[in-house]
Amino acid sequence: MDLRQLSPDLAVSPQILPEDVPLLAEAGFKTLINNRPDDEVDATIDHQRMQAAAAEAGMEYHYLPFSPGQVTPELIEGYAKALTGARPVVAYCRSGNRSTVLWALANAGRLPQDDLLKTAAEAGYDLTPVLPLIASLANR
Repeated sequence: MDLRQLSPDLAVSPQILPEDVPLLAEAGFKTLINNRPDDEVDATIDHQRMQAAAAEAGMEYHYLPFSPGQVTPELIEGYAKALTGARPVVAYCRSGNRSTVLWALANAGRLPQDDLLKTAAEAGYDLTPVLPLIASLANR
């Protein structure tokens, strides 16, 4: 696993496997957010398999699939709500980028834009393609 901290309570990761989930629970993580749509993966790592692994490990689980370029207000709201559950949280997608984008969008207006950009960059993710959306959400 390649966990990258965005905050004390949130790490993002590229794709994880069902066998990684017990290790995350042992490390103290309480919630798992899956941002990877099932049409991108095979049945061995689809959301039902990951949900079962999370339940077996005693973790909360949220399936919030984010197809590239298809962010919605409901997706942002769902992600923000999932972050308020049991902590700490691990969110994942193919590379961790979409999970990072959702974190930034959920925190637009709550955290300074420069802090969002810096934190994402330090974790290896570039938020410049979504800067207009971050700015728009921050001004709402």
